Amino acid sequence: MWSVSAAPPVCPVDIVFVVDESGSIGTGTFNDLTKQFLGELVGNLDIDSGNTRVGLVTYSTRVGERFYLNDYSTVAAVQSAISALSFSSGLTNTATALEFVRTSMLTSSAGDRGNAPNVVVLLSDGMSNRPTDTQVSNGD
Repeated sequence: MWSVSAAPPVCPVDIVFVVDESGSIGTGTFNDLTKQFLGELVGNLDIDSGNTRVGLVTYSTRVGERFYLNDYSTVAAVQSAISALSFSSGLTNTATALEFVRTSMLTSSAGDRGNAPNVVVLLSDGMSNRPTDTQVSNGD
């Protein structure tokens, strides 16, 4: 029988959730499914130890509510911030949200760490209103 008593590895990561709150999502889906899913998901992350930092931005026509990677340092605080999110409605302007993440969320002043990989998780129910602005370039 094998016994392992070593501590789990330290694997820092900075995660930003980009959450669609456009009109097609609807208040019920946003409040009952999206927020519940995010709350359960962050409950399984290693936030309390400081290994994982979480940021979040909502978007529709414009970038909405947000919290930065250095705003909360416990699972409970992140879950509370998610529970407090409110639905706004609008268009699905994914390009603006991703631009905001790149220029404002993934910065050292917003808590981005140089020693931690960045993970951006986009939650949406469909296509951006400006699909060519969110396509991946082939290096052209």
